[in-house]
Amino acid sequence: MNPLAEPAAAKYVSLTTFRKDGRAVSTPVWVVPDGDGLAVWTRADSGKVKRIRRSGRVTVAPCDFRGNVTGETVEARARLGDRADTDRVRRALGRKYGLSGRLTVWSSRVYRGADATVAVLVSPVTDG
Repeated sequence: MNPLAEPAAAKYVSLTTFRKDGRAVSTPVWVVPDGDGLAVWTRADSGKVKRIRRSGRVTVAPCDFRGNVTGETVEARARLGDRADTDRVRRALGRKYGLSGRLTVWSSRVYRGADATVAVLVSPVTDG
């Protein structure tokens, strides 16, 4: 069974990244399925992007819009996507979240520019 199936299907996921000193920083974000993993979309200058660049260790868990975890927390690996990945995730967000998703993506591109956001691609941790 895919450990990321439940979080990928959720409306929101709590994405937890880790500071250099090991402290966890959790953020509720929109999520879309992406192959055997999941993807989220965020500002390229966000703290989570900096932490993912340093260490791809993350945890994900389904949550409500305030970040209150509603399901099982899963250890995973994250990496930043390229422009094609980011475009793919933007389209998927528009499909999953409807008008609000499309408007959010559109306004981000108009007001911040196409390179102001990046896809975060999350994959399951494999043993071995």
